[in-house]
Amino acid sequence: MPRVTIYTRPGCRLCEEAKGDLLEAFPSVSIEEVSIDDDPSLRRRFGVDIPVAIARGRELFRHRFDPRCVRWLRSR
Repeated sequence: MPRVTIYTRPGCRLCEEAKGDLLEAFPSVSIEEVSIDDDPSLRRRFGVDIPVAIARGRELFRHRFDPRCVRWLRSR
C-alpha cells in the first residue's frame, strides 16, 4: 500500500476536501499530513500551492483531488 504525503497547513479548506476525496476514492490509503507552516523551506517551496499530494516521489495532484491518481495508486 503506497503512503501518500499531503502537504497542507492548518485551516486549509481545500486540503481537507482533497484529503476527504482521496480517502473516499481509495479508503485503504495511508496518509501522512505535513504542515508546510512547520518548515520554512516547505513554505518557500509550496507557498499557497496546497494541498500537494505525493506518493513514491510522484506528485499525484495539486490544489484539488484528481481521480486519475487512484488508478496510478491501485497499479502500484
